[in-house]
Amino acid sequence: MREKVLHERASYLRDSVFAASDGIITTFAVVAGSTGASLGASIVIVLGFANLFADGFSMASGTYLGVKSEMEFEKSQGDLHIQEASPLKQAFVTFLSFDLAGLLPLIPYLFPISNRFLLSILIVFVSMFLMGVVRGNFTKKNWAKSGIEMLFIGGFAALVAFVVGFLVDRFVI
Repeated sequence: MREKVLHERASYLRDSVFAASDGIITTFAVVAGSTGASLGASIVIVLGFANLFADGFSMASGTYLGVKSEMEFEKSQGDLHIQEASPLKQAFVTFLSFDLAGLLPLIPYLFPISNRFLLSILIVFVSMFLMGVVRGNFTKKNWAKSGIEMLFIGGFAALVAFVVGFLVDRFVI
């Protein structure tokens, strides 16, 4: 029984960490790519919110189908210890984690302030580090290493998005 509860908790942790990380990174990729291409704040907001809801729903539906498939596979193999996970509940956790975390890079663009992109970078990097710290706490790993790992992975993705936006704007459009 204890193993079943631990497995369920671990699956919610996996889904929420993965979705929150992806939400921040993909939304910031939209922000960074748009900024690299010198697009206006209103375009960043439209593209960012489109990404939040479309990608959030896509991830949630993928989680739903993945959890359901796992349960059906275990049942088809005669596994008597099938986890009693709720595909719908895990999909909701995924969607909520993705969208709440993914909203963070857009916050500076919702207000008429200067240096929106720099503030977005700061919010994203602090958030990525803190997510890594929380992950490290749950997994009993060194909090600083976990935070730095998450920060570098997300930072690299942001750099790639900015460079691609910059290059497309300069050489394709």
